[in-house]
Amino acid sequence: MRFVTTRGQTPPVSFKTALFEGLAPDGGLYVPETIEAWSASELSRLKNRTLTEAAMRALRPFTRGELDATVFEAVIAAALDFPIPLVRLDGLDPNIYALELFHGPTLAFKDVGARVMARLMASLYMGDDPLTVLVATSGDTGSAVAHAFHAVPYTRVVVLYPNGRISPTQEAQLTMFNDEADGNVRAYAVAGSFDDCHRLTRQAFGDADLRARMTLTSANSLNVGRLLPQMVYYFHAAAEVQRVGADLSVRPGPTRRSAPTNLTFSTPSGNFGNLTAGLMAKRAGLPVDHFIAATNVNDVVPAYLATGRFEPRPSVPTLANAMDVGSPSNFERMSWLYDGDVDAMRRDITGCRYTDTEVRETFLRVYEACG
Repeated sequence: MRFVTTRGQTPPVSFKTALFEGLAPDGGLYVPETIEAWSASELSRLKNRTLTEAAMRALRPFTRGELDATVFEAVIAAALDFPIPLVRLDGLDPNIYALELFHGPTLAFKDVGARVMARLMASLYMGDDPLTVLVATSGDTGSAVAHAFHAVPYTRVVVLYPNGRISPTQEAQLTMFNDEADGNVRAYAVAGSFDDCHRLTRQAFGDADLRARMTLTSANSLNVGRLLPQMVYYFHAAAEVQRVGADLSVRPGPTRRSAPTNLTFSTPSGNFGNLTAGLMAKRAGLPVDHFIAATNVNDVVPAYLATGRFEPRPSVPTLANAMDVGSPSNFERMSWLYDGDVDAMRRDITGCRYTDTEVRETFLRVYEACG
């Protein structure tokens, strides 16, 4: 498996190189050159796979030839040691399900990607100097990465977060390791927004002198090692839906438009790594009819889908602070997947924008209806 960049100015590299470089030398984002399709029989048997079995099948093509199968299995088993239940929202609509991604150690969906990535890096890193993991967070990425890498040998983590723009719980999770005299995790508050934190990290990755002095890598969904494990959500959700008896059309490959399936994913979207992973799962053959890109008022991608113009802007603070992203970096991968064709993207994705008032109202409505 080789990885290319969204900007096409750097030769293809191995998974290991993509994992440790984080951002490509040409400033682009690494993407798999090909996405191995699941066979129809594999997809029909998906309901018989456990979470870790589905994860190993979804991710193995990207590490094959670089990581021993036994080591890879141990990585997945150690990373995904918590449940990801699918809950049927009968009080609202028996055909609506919620995939609960908050059962990991930091209560954030990013525990999946961060824990897999940390263990992949620990298994593949052969350097003499510590690996420095630099991450910008809008709320939950940083804590998931901090906990995933805490006490992992030969690594140190630097987290930048926007001062005053994350919740007290998130800040406590981020800074709880700062007092460890010999700890490998440090968090720093930045005067500004997530976009400012993100800009600082991209500047660091673009600084040749800095990178010559240390082994530097990213842990945002900029890093393909954080991005790809999120494909697991979609295969696992489909498996759980199959287990409860829903009838899903299962056809291999990405050319299923003549017979749409009945599976739609609504994905909360900030930096769009989660949704990008879903699009890759669909390219691997998962029978998905459509995606909903649900954002708060930072609706740069829904606006693009409506107008055809991608116009990043400063982020606006909201109740859903982890989604306060005004310039989502993974849009570059989304555009690459569709070769810049907005009409093709529209056939797979609908954008939706929600205010804090609507979010609060929905919390209350779902809680009253479903508990």
